[in-house]
Amino acid sequence: MRPNRRHVLMAGAAATVAAVATSEASVAQTAVASDPYGSGALGDWTVLSHAIAPEATITYVRDNDGVYMFGDSIAVQDAKALASQLIARSGKTIAVHNWSGRPTAPAVDALQSWATQYGMPRRILMATGTNDIFNPPAFGPQVDRTMRIVGSKRTVVWVNVQCARTAKSAAVQLADQRNSAWINSQLSDAAKKYPNLRVVHWAESLAASPTHLTTYLREGVHTSVPAGQTARNNLILQALLGY
Repeated sequence: MRPNRRHVLMAGAAATVAAVATSEASVAQTAVASDPYGSGALGDWTVLSHAIAPEATITYVRDNDGVYMFGDSIAVQDAKALASQLIARSGKTIAVHNWSGRPTAPAVDALQSWATQYGMPRRILMATGTNDIFNPPAFGPQVDRTMRIVGSKRTVVWVNVQCARTAKSAAVQLADQRNSAWINSQLSDAAKKYPNLRVVHWAESLAASPTHLTTYLREGVHTSVPAGQTARNNLILQALLGY
């Protein structure tokens, strides 16, 4: 039996719908493949603002019981105030290697470079992890790598993370929060393995009050100044000074 014109049109429409559905599924699969964790892609952090101590400061810190600090954009903003507070409370100095947008792996590279070239003081501050929301599984191995570099005789103070970028969509904010929790879970697990790893519970501090997220953060990531900066730096100082 020959198909009539109506059958031909219906078959064509069905084929078109199937093709569109297949195309949409393909686009969705591609999107998931390119952004498996939902927070987007990490940009080129190497062109962003940074602060690196000169050699004279590094060696002074090494020889006078100071602190090496490796951080990201939050650290770039907050480290000067932190250094002033540390000097006021203990007389000790910080040598910084802070770089905006940098994930943890290259921060640990910088730690390795300083350890090889200069040696290390007894305290290392890691204020990094926020930019690992784009690839959370990469974070844990870098914590292990840090602890291998530092060894068991020095203390590592590591600030955990809170990120939910308010300029992004609700779905991305949810992914940011989920990935932040994933990073913090890895850091918590590492603290159980390494007695000389102290975690600064910044995320828990923010969750402790309904107003802290909006009072202490500017856009869901960076600290407000002075309130958030002071709150975060105080937590770091408590861990560094052991009280």
